[in-house]
Amino acid sequence: MSDDLFQKEAGLMDLRALVEERERIPDCELPIPIKELCKRYERLYTGAINDVLREKCMLQQALPSDIMPLRDEMTVCGIAFTVKSSPNVMIQGEMDYRAKMLDQMQPEGVVVWDTSADTEASLWGGVMTATAISKQLRGAVISGGIRDTKQILEQDFPVFYKYRTSNGSLGRCLITHYQVPVKIGNVTVRPGDIIFGDIDGVLCIPREIAYEVLLRAEEIESNEVEIFKWVRSGESIQEITEKGGYF
Repeated sequence: MSDDLFQKEAGLMDLRALVEERERIPDCELPIPIKELCKRYERLYTGAINDVLREKCMLQQALPSDIMPLRDEMTVCGIAFTVKSSPNVMIQGEMDYRAKMLDQMQPEGVVVWDTSADTEASLWGGVMTATAISKQLRGAVISGGIRDTKQILEQDFPVFYKYRTSNGSLGRCLITHYQVPVKIGNVTVRPGDIIFGDIDGVLCIPREIAYEVLLRAEEIESNEVEIFKWVRSGESIQEITEKGGYF
C-alpha cells in the first residue's frame, strides 16, 4: 500500500503542502551576477527598498528593530546563509558541527543567525569574523549577542547584532541547524534570499523578486533626487504633489 493511500485510509493529516510552503528553499537564477546585484543594492537604503516591498503588500520583511549595525556607516547586501542555535548546556559535538557549517559558507553570503531569543551568549566574535572574511562573506546579522567587539571593528566587517557580552557560546548554546528557513521576529528568512542592512536595520528580500525590487527601488531613489530639488528650489507643497512628489 502506498504512503498516500495509507494516509487517506488511516485518516492521517497530509502535511506535504505545508512542508513545501514552510521549508521551501529558493533556487531560482538571478538575471544579473550576484556581485553586481549586491553592489547596486548597497548604493540604496532600507527606506526605498522597504517602500517597494510595501507596494507588493509585503509588510513583514524588516527584521526586529533592535538588530542594528555595529557602526552606523555599515551597509551590507548578500545571499542569506542561515544558522539556528538555541540555549543549551551541552557541549559535545558542537565544534565539529560548527566546522561543518563553516565549510558550507560561500562567497557573497550574509550569515543570518536565529538564536532562539538567546539573551546570554555571544554567537559571533573576532575569530568568526576572520573566518567569514576568509570565506569571502559580505556580512553577518546576529539576532543576539556578539563579543570581541574591538577585533570585529578592526577587521571592518559589517555586523548587525542585538547586544554585546563577554559570554562565549560553548556551554550556553548549541547550533542546531544551518541552511534551513528560520524565523526572526515576523520574518521568515530562507537560504538564498537577499539580505540588505544599513543604519535603519535589516530587510529580507525574497530571492524570486530581488531583481524586480532592485529596479523599482532604484527608480524611487531617482525620483526622490528630483523631489529634493523641488523642495530646495522653494516650490509649494501643492506644486510638488501635482508633479507626483510625496513627503
